[in-house]
Amino acid sequence: MNAHLQPTGSAYFISPETTAVESHTLSVLVDNEPGVLARVIGLFSGRGYNIESLTVSETEHQAHLSRITIVTRGTPHVLEQIKAQLERIVPVHRVVDLTVRARELGQDRPIEREVALVKVIGEGETRAETLRLADAFHAKVVDATIDHFILEITGKSSKIDQFIAIMKPLGLIEVCRTGIAAMNRGAQGM
Repeated sequence: MNAHLQPTGSAYFISPETTAVESHTLSVLVDNEPGVLARVIGLFSGRGYNIESLTVSETEHQAHLSRITIVTRGTPHVLEQIKAQLERIVPVHRVVDLTVRARELGQDRPIEREVALVKVIGEGETRAETLRLADAFHAKVVDATIDHFILEITGKSSKIDQFIAIMKPLGLIEVCRTGIAAMNRGAQGM
């Protein structure tokens, strides 16, 4: 077996494939009841799949439905396995691979956004530079004292990564990120 295809105990290496590993965003509509999220997460951990981002929130209050958005990586075959296994969980109503749907619609990716709270300490010139860069990135000041700021930034994960990297030398001390929320363009719903 080739060295780059050695089994690692992960489901990613069950069979040697030459297909590239891709990042996909899955949207899962589920009943909003105790234990559902644990079952979904258990499916991933039990099979060695990694979750890069996870968000969940009730989206239809009257119907008691929640939407789970999961970003994961795998070959197309592994991603199809994940989708099929998710669909077999009883309180799951629908699973949509938003990445595949976007490609079917002639688009590169679904619309993906993330929110982050970023705490930066600083005084004097550092403080002014922090505010200048926050403005350039359209980050909002949501809390401020004489020695720190808490900034809120919304956008693609790559924008947030860049903002965090720029804030590090200015006194970044804490980051809290929501994870990705995603939706496809167009008039059709999930």
